[in-house]
Amino acid sequence: MCSECLDCFKHWLSNLPCRVVAEIAAWPATVWVVIVLLPPSETKRSGGDGLPLRFGELGSPALGPLRRELVDELVALAAEPAACRRALGISPAQDAEIERNATLLSSPTLPAINRYTGVLYDALDVESLRGATAARARARLAVGSALFGLLRADDRIPAYRLSASSKLPGSATLASRWRPVLEPVLAELAATELVVDLRSGSYAGLGKLPDAVRVDVLAEHPDGRRTVVTHFNKAHKGRLARVLASTRSEPGDAAAVATVARRAGMQVERSGNDLTVVVTA
Repeated sequence: MCSECLDCFKHWLSNLPCRVVAEIAAWPATVWVVIVLLPPSETKRSGGDGLPLRFGELGSPALGPLRRELVDELVALAAEPAACRRALGISPAQDAEIERNATLLSSPTLPAINRYTGVLYDALDVESLRGATAARARARLAVGSALFGLLRADDRIPAYRLSASSKLPGSATLASRWRPVLEPVLAELAATELVVDLRSGSYAGLGKLPDAVRVDVLAEHPDGRRTVVTHFNKAHKGRLARVLASTRSEPGDAAAVATVARRAGMQVERSGNDLTVVVTA
C-alpha cells in the first residue's frame, strides 16, 4: 500500500464511530480463503509467451531444490530416448514429449493454469472468466505436479512430461522423494486456507493433506444403485472447480463448500470433510 493510500485509510478509520472500530478490532486474525487443488494433465499446450523457467519466481520456494533436481534429471534422461520412454511410459510415437523435456530450461513458459489441457481443464474453462471473477479464480486455483510439487495458477512453467507414476532411473519413487518436502508445504497452506483437494490418487500420494475437503463423483442409476464415475469424473470435478474458483463466497469448511456447489445446481452430499457429487447415470 502506498503512503497516500495509507493516509486515506487512516483518515477513514479515524472518522469511524468507536463502536465500529471496536468491532473491526474484534475480527478474527485468520481470514479463510478457499484453495482448489487440481490434478495436472498429461496433455499440455505447446509454446508460450514467457521467459524460460525461473525457479526463483515459482511459489513455494521450499520445493525449489527438488524441482531443480528433477528438471536436471529429465533433461539428462532426454539424451537417452529408449530409457526415457521406459521411465515416462511412452511409445516412440510420443517422442515429441522427450524433446519437450530436453528443452525444459530453454522453452518459453505459460501460467500453469493455461499450460494444462484435457477434460478437467476444458470444464474449468478458466480462459472464459473475466474481470474480478478471473482474478478470484487465479488466486484460488493450484495444481499438484509430479515435476514441480505445487503450483499456483500464475506460476510460469514450460511444457513437460512427467507423471506421478513415472520412475526415473536410479532413483526412488516420486512419491517417496516428494512427501518429505511437499507435505510440510501443504500443511502450512492448510493451516490458513481451506483446501479442496481434487487430485487423483497418484498425485495425492505425492503429498498427503489429511485436513482437506475431498471429493468423489458417483453416478446414480434409475434403480438407485450408485457406481463410480470414470470417464466423466474429471469433467464433473472441473465444473466444481469452476464454481468454487469463481464464487464471491469464501467457504470456510466442507459444509460451506457443499452449499456453494448446490447453489450452482450440483447434487452434493457431505460426510465430514468428504463430499460426494452425485450425477445421473
